Amino acid sequence: MAPSKKSSAGESINSRLALVMKSGKSSLGYKSTLKCLRAGKAKLVIISGNTPPLRKSEIEYYAMLAKTSVHHFNG
Repeated sequence: MAPSKKSSAGESINSRLALVMKSGKSSLGYKSTLKCLRAGKAKLVIISGNTPPLRKSEIEYYAMLAKTSVHHFNG
């Protein structure tokens, strides 16, 4: 039972991500992410699995200051 729940959770994040991208209320990229975090406009930051560690830690630091949640996406 547990594997099917995990796959449905993975599908859930993928479908929600597709919905957000379709709506246009998202920003892509390192610089625009930092701008949104500094301005306090970000609600969720999704970090790719292949992001360099230094850049990842910097984004996590700004997200902590802005009290924004961070999701590490491996897919």
